[in-house]
Parts: sequence; structure tokens; C-alpha cells
Amino acid sequence: MDGDHSNGGFVETGKADRSVWLMKCPVVVAKSWKAQTASSSDPLPVAKVVLSLDPCKPDDPSSMQFTMEMAGSEIGNIPKSYDLNMFKDFVPMCVFSETTRGTLAMEGKIEHKFDMKPHEENLEEYGRLCRERTNKSMIKNRQTQVIDNDRGVHMRPMPGMLGLFSSNSKDKKKTTPVKQPEVKRTRRDRGELEDIMFKLFERQPNWALKQLVQETDQPAQFLKEILNELCVYNKRGSNQGTYELKPEYKKSSEDTGAE
Repeated sequence: MDGDHSNGGFVETGKADRSVWLMKCPVVVAKSWKAQTASSSDPLPVAKVVLSLDPCKPDDPSSMQFTMEMAGSEIGNIPKSYDLNMFKDFVPMCVFSETTRGTLAMEGKIEHKFDMKPHEENLEEYGRLCRERTNKSMIKNRQTQVIDNDRGVHMRPMPGMLGLFSSNSKDKKKTTPVKQPEVKRTRRDRGELEDIMFKLFERQPNWALKQLVQETDQPAQFLKEILNELCVYNKRGSNQGTYELKPEYKKSSEDTGAE
């Protein structure tokens, strides 16, 4: 299959052999990049990647170290220096896009996968930024609205509810309990949920998955994805079966407790 077909059943593969990097970055960095590209008609580079290697071992992949420096001063108080941890042991993946003609195009194959985290000298600054976001996310802006001429419509029982109530205690015993439908939890914004998770781990260091599901009201599978990124799972010991923050995130929690 090549890129000359306009039929929607074909995939354009002209760029199939192009090498692509996959990088997982903090939410604040992603939002900053989106804001910069959206506000400029002629986007400038948002960051630069620096590769350091041991000249005595130029062919040894383990001697390579990647760092990233954010470009520009418009990023505000976001840390500017980051470490890129490279992984090669991952499931082979490719990148696809949708063309202007509505067909699929292959943009390349992923050769390297990186996890992006603040440099050691920026950990304290990044921890403070996370705490600020957490505090903002916990503020509930609730408003009270007065309903005019309602006449108590919303206070009346809905059709079919009258049979569920009885003033006679004998009738209550005969009433068949109504099985409540299973609650379908709605996913929160990923960044907002991370903020809430940091706040919970400030309250106590170890949580079971069932407890976190109840606290956050989030689907268990979605919650597990976040936990795998932020936490380590205790398979043994006194805290067996619970999650706790990874060391790089514990520093911010300890600072919060000191404050």
C-alpha cells in the first residue's frame, strides 16, 4: 500500500520507516506547550534535547544521558530543566494520523520511549507547584440559587416512588428491597485527578485500591493507570496490598507536612 490511494480503506505508508520518539511528560508541561503553539501563528521551538555520552564508550547505549531544557520565559514558574529516562524494552508501536482526505497515514515507528521528570535541582520547585495545583483543585465553588414560583414541584415524589414508602411497619417487612443500579463512575481530567491523589497521600502514606476508589469516585482501572505512574505497590511487609508514592514524589509530601 502506498500514499497514492485515496480510498478510505488504505493506509498511507510513505513515512512508515521514520523514527519517532514517544515521551510521557508532566501535565503542566503539556499545557504550557499547547498554550504556546496556540498563541503563536509562527510556532517557535518549545524545548531542546541535550544528549550527553561518555567519549570512552561512544557505542554503549547505557552511557547516553538525555536532558531537556524548556525554551522561552513564557513558561512562568514551571521548572525548566528535566531528565529523560529512556526505555527500549516496550511493546512495538507506530504513530498514525488522519489526513485531510479522511484517510489514515502512518507517521513512523517508535524507536525510543522516554519518561520526563524534573531534574533533581528542580524537584523542590516542582513539588511546590504540585501542592499549589492540589490546593486549587480542592476548592469547591458552590452557589445557592433561589427558585421563583416553583410551588414545590421538585419536592414531590416521582411517579412510581409512592409504592416504596409505607407508614405501616408490617407493610415494611413485606416490601421487597429494590436493588440499586451499579454506579457508573465518570473519569475526571487526568491532571485534576493527579492533584487529588497527591492530596490524599499527604493525608496518609499508604492506601488500598478500594479505599482510593471510594475517595475519588473514579473507575478502578483508570485509577490503576495513575497509580502505576505515581506509586509503588507493596507486595509484602506490614503495608502489603497498598500503594505509596514513588520516592521522587515523597519529597513534596514531606515538605507539605513540614509546612
